[in-house]
Amino acid sequence: MSFGRLERSRADKPMSDINVTPLVDVMLVLLVIFIIAAPLMASRLSLELPKAEVPAAAPAAPEASVAIALDAQGQLHWNDEPLAEDALRQRLQATAQRNPDTELQLRADAAVPYGRVVQLIGLAQTAGLSRIGFVAEAPAPPAR
Repeated sequence: MSFGRLERSRADKPMSDINVTPLVDVMLVLLVIFIIAAPLMASRLSLELPKAEVPAAAPAAPEASVAIALDAQGQLHWNDEPLAEDALRQRLQATAQRNPDTELQLRADAAVPYGRVVQLIGLAQTAGLSRIGFVAEAPAPPAR
């Protein structure tokens, strides 16, 4: 004990440790999100998308294509000719045997359920046709 002076306690040192608990919480939440989202990203249709870039020196060769239309009533059309589903399956197989690179141009009415369109895609892929194009109308330009 010293006389005349009061003892001063030393000031607390600043804490220099990093708190990693919030970081671990955020990483665990992200891990759970990725675990849930991974199966959703794996279920997609395997389509060979067309290439937009064409060499300028070589003219584009006309490719074989077939137009299939599905109207609002569910009637199938092969190049504007009404057709039953069994006959469509046979024509798709015959077309795939002749030329598997034939492009299928699918036109479906806006009122047709998505599941029906997926069935047609499945028929084409089962027959051996992998090039499928979706035909849609361009929106009308806005009136001025």
